[in-house]
Amino acid sequence: MGILLCIASRIGRKVPIPHDASLCRLRHGIETMFARLKDWRRIATRCDCWPILFLSACALAATAIYRV
Repeated sequence: MGILLCIASRIGRKVPIPHDASLCRLRHGIETMFARLKDWRRIATRCDCWPILFLSACALAATAIYRV
């Protein structure tokens, strides 16, 4: 199917599965971002009825979390 693995296999595995380490780092960064966004109750429970309000709340939370 042309899909590349990006999750490393366990250390104790007899035959290690090859993976792309740079893709794994990018994936970890995205998962960390979603975990931080879910700390905001409004985003985790999706309280907004309108999609534009939900996306604006996500943008506000991301700005507050990752401000420079």
